[in-house]
Amino acid sequence: MTHSNKLHPVLQQYKSFLLLVERRSSQTISTYMFCMEMFYAWLIENAPEFVDESTIKKVDIHSLSRYLIYRKTSGMEANTIAKDISALRSFGFFMEGKGLWDENPAALLERPNPGRILPAVWSVEEVDAFLETIDISSPLGIRDRALFELIYSCGLRISESCTIDLTDVHFEERLILVRGKGSKERIVPFGDEAIYWLKKWIFESRIELRPPPNEKALFLSRYGKRISRKGIWKRFKQVEIASGLHGKVHTLRHSFATHLLSGGADLRSVQELLGHSDIATTQIYTHVDAEDLKLYHKDFFPGHKKSK
Repeated sequence: MTHSNKLHPVLQQYKSFLLLVERRSSQTISTYMFCMEMFYAWLIENAPEFVDESTIKKVDIHSLSRYLIYRKTSGMEANTIAKDISALRSFGFFMEGKGLWDENPAALLERPNPGRILPAVWSVEEVDAFLETIDISSPLGIRDRALFELIYSCGLRISESCTIDLTDVHFEERLILVRGKGSKERIVPFGDEAIYWLKKWIFESRIELRPPPNEKALFLSRYGKRISRKGIWKRFKQVEIASGLHGKVHTLRHSFATHLLSGGADLRSVQELLGHSDIATTQIYTHVDAEDLKLYHKDFFPGHKKSK
């Protein structure tokens, strides 16, 4: 499926609606716009009669259902389809408000129930293997090592690691100021490895990228500007392939939480470190740990090795 670089006028208006009327976060706007551009690209290839601005109001529950079936059969996970539906519902609300749709057919869509999906977690040895795969012979390599060390050491989201400024890092206190979802701030400690690589990055390699004098971002792109989420994701994928491991940037965050709980940290403390507003979100990591315990029990407890 190919995307047009030119944004449909209605989608451009929808983006302005999200920003100015609903005052959605930049992350939500980015997610919703990506979902709607995917839907628009599908319309162009599969339902061209709906694409013209004057006839886009012909989109109905049947075309929406066809699109979601396409997404499902393309291998999209339930969480991804749930995001698609959220975006389509929001867009439908916008279209109904403009009078382009008599009603919002997307309101009839039911979000799939993904159930409790256990997050992928790496062992401590696998995290070490991933980090040691990074080529540290260049300033960008030092940056990558410091970046991923910090993400693992603090359990950061990828969006949080982009927004860290130099002034947020406090070496003497071994603390970092993190801006999480909803602009909520939290203080997170970081460990010796992160301190070592951060100092090497800040005091030796960062200047080699020639940032502007007023650039306050901790992590920079090769052009000396604040690194983007996409830039971090691309570097992660390259290291992931080289390491032979399989995961996402978020796998480092999942591993951070699981290793803490395995080491004896209490759930409430891990909740605070991760920046979860609801402890129920943090509890999923106790399920991961329980799965590990089942494996240990199976391997080392002889009483249940023989079938009845």
